[in-house]
Amino acid sequence: MNICSYHVNSLFLVQVFATLVFRCDILLLIAPLGLELLLTKSVSFWKALTSCLAAAFLSIGLTVLVDSVIWRRLLWPELEVFWFNSVLNRSSEWGTHPFHWYFTSALPRSLLAAYPLFLLGVLLDRRIFFYILPVLSFVLLYSKLPHKELRFIISSIPVFNFAAAVAASRLYNNRKKNLWRYLYIAMSGLVLGSLGCTAVFFMASYENYPSGCALKALHRIGGVTKNSDELRVHIDTFSAMNGISRFCEYNYPWRYSKEENVSLVDLQMRNFTYLLNENSYIEGFKCLMSVDGFSRVRVRIGFPPISLAKEPKVFIHGNLRNMDIMNRSWPGCSVIP
Repeated sequence: MNICSYHVNSLFLVQVFATLVFRCDILLLIAPLGLELLLTKSVSFWKALTSCLAAAFLSIGLTVLVDSVIWRRLLWPELEVFWFNSVLNRSSEWGTHPFHWYFTSALPRSLLAAYPLFLLGVLLDRRIFFYILPVLSFVLLYSKLPHKELRFIISSIPVFNFAAAVAASRLYNNRKKNLWRYLYIAMSGLVLGSLGCTAVFFMASYENYPSGCALKALHRIGGVTKNSDELRVHIDTFSAMNGISRFCEYNYPWRYSKEENVSLVDLQMRNFTYLLNENSYIEGFKCLMSVDGFSRVRVRIGFPPISLAKEPKVFIHGNLRNMDIMNRSWPGCSVIP
C-alpha cells in the first residue's frame, strides 16, 4: 500500500469512527467523498470496504460499552439520534429554516472572511475543486432537511478554511502586482473585520448559557438545611438547551425532570420544589432569582463602539407551599424590559 492509499484509508477509518460514535450525520459527508475517491481510483473498493467494516464493528462495540455504562442502559446514542431524526423524521419539531439557510446564514457567520476567500480559492486553483465538491454536496444534502443547525455541518468548516487559506496565500505572494495589490488590501480588511466579529461573537457566547449559571446558583442557595426531603427540579426545554447537561446535576437529594410539553398549569400539580423556566410568572410558585443572557448587540457613540445588551432569560421558581425555601435569602427576579 503506497503512502497516498494509506492516508485515504486512514481518512475513511476516522470518518467511520466519528460517524458511529460522535455524529451520525457525517454519513452524508462520507457518501460524496467516498464516491469521489472511488471514481478517481484513489482507493480500492475492497480495501476500503474491509477497513470500514472493521472500524465499524470496533466503533459500535466501543460506544455501546462506554455509553451503556454511563447511561445505565443498553445504548448506542447515534443510532437513537438517527432513528429520531431520519426514520421518525421528527427533527423538524425543534424548528425549521429555509433551504438556503446554511449558505446565507450559518456558513457566513462561521467562516467570516474565509467565506468569500474560499470562493476565490476555487477560482484561483482548480485543484481545490476536488476537495470542495464533496463538502458542498454534503451541505446541499443537509439543506434538504427542514431542521437546520450549524453543528450538523461543522465538519465541513476545515475544508472551506483550507480553500480560503489557498486564496490568502496566493494574494499575499502576488501583493506587489497592480491588480493583486487591491485584492490583498481587501483581504486584509476582511481579516480585521473577522477579528472584530470574532470578539463580539465570543462575548455573546460567554453570556449565552444562562441556565447553567442558574442551576449552579440553585445548588448553592437552595440546598437542604433542615430536612433530607428530595428536592425535585423541573427543567423546561429552553433551559435544557441553554447551558444545562447531566454533568451539572448533583446526587441525592436532588432529582431532575426534563419532561417536555408540560403546561404551566400542570407544573403546580406535579409537586416540584423548584422550576427552571423561561417564564417569569408561574401560578403556585414564586420567582426567586433570574439570570441574564445575551439579547442583542448595541452600536453606540464612544469606545467601545459595540456593547452587548442582556436581559433576564432563565427564572428560578420555588414552590409556595415549601416555607423552608421561601424563608431563604434569594436575589430576586428582574423584570423583562
